[in-house]
Amino acid sequence: MGDPKKPRKKWEKPGHPWIKSRLEEEMRLMGEYGLRNKMEIWRAQTLLRRLRSRARSLLALPPDVRAKEERELVNRLYRMGLLKSSTASLDDILSISIGDVLERRLQTIVYRKGLAKTIHSARQLIVHGHIAIAGRRVTSPGYLVSRDEEEIIGFYKARAES
Repeated sequence: MGDPKKPRKKWEKPGHPWIKSRLEEEMRLMGEYGLRNKMEIWRAQTLLRRLRSRARSLLALPPDVRAKEERELVNRLYRMGLLKSSTASLDDILSISIGDVLERRLQTIVYRKGLAKTIHSARQLIVHGHIAIAGRRVTSPGYLVSRDEEEIIGFYKARAES
């Protein structure tokens, strides 16, 4: 099972550290989405890499098994908000970009909804505990918001003290 104190890593670093085009793209993404460090980009890239790997492995399965598992994967990604429609195919899964994953972060959605003036102030509101999903405080800017939760994001209302 493994040691519960040492969970599986959620990200992998790039293979080669000094590729200029990758470094420039990472810096652009950090500015556009208000990320704290490159590990947040690598976390999204690792999630994307695992989803694409799962989609490619489905291509090798027999058609009857593939149809069922493909439908489950498409429904899961639709609920996550990474796919536009629930009738998507494996090609749509393979065409998901890093920007699509970063758009689903709580920090980005708070900014896009207009709850914060800038992407950086959205991060600060979340970290300081001013943002809630369905009344429950969420303090992680990297939280991936599902389609269901997107409508119930708002400011945290503290209980009245008696």
